[in-house]
Amino acid sequence: MLHTFVALVQDKPGVLTRVASLFRRLNINIVSLTVGESERQDTSRMTIVCEAPENSAHRIRASLYKLETTVHVDEVNRTEAVVRELCLVKVAAGPAQPHGLHSRSQIFELATVFRARVVDLAPESIMLEMTGSASKIEGLLQVLRESGYEVLEVSRTGRMAMRRGQHTSRVLKALGTKESGSEAGSDLLDLDPDALPNSDQLPNQFDEEVD
Repeated sequence: MLHTFVALVQDKPGVLTRVASLFRRLNINIVSLTVGESERQDTSRMTIVCEAPENSAHRIRASLYKLETTVHVDEVNRTEAVVRELCLVKVAAGPAQPHGLHSRSQIFELATVFRARVVDLAPESIMLEMTGSASKIEGLLQVLRESGYEVLEVSRTGRMAMRRGQHTSRVLKALGTKESGSEAGSDLLDLDPDALPNSDQLPNQFDEEVD
């Protein structure tokens, strides 16, 4: 099954290599990996989607915590979360295409249905931008291909996820709100990595240090 992990890591050279090497050592395939700035200074936010057995989530979290650059790890699979992905699609559209002069108007109609927007228009192609769930993006690509259009290029960011309506103590403090007992119990930013299950942790030593 697919697991989605959101990890806050220190913004240092070699962090991405360490995380990728960790999953290689665990023999787990990374389906998508998105990295960008977070709300914290000198901290990057990683959204990692991987394919692993259902009962291996705590093992992956524990191993990620063993990286010295890891600040916080959370799994959002089984909780309500907002999951989005950005996709750019370049479609062949011009007089020489099978749909001829009507190709562009038909692509505009498809873009409206899927709530995509045109971001570039060239003599022989149209570029669409779409943000949504992975299934919605795949649906647009499938309709384009089944309608006889030639998809020239596809660029997808990978999934990004954020918990819906649940705040950690740090966020609540910034909002000037006192955390409730349930929210305090769910606060993972202050979680001690040593408190995680140890029976399933794998060693996370690297043969070569990355500067």
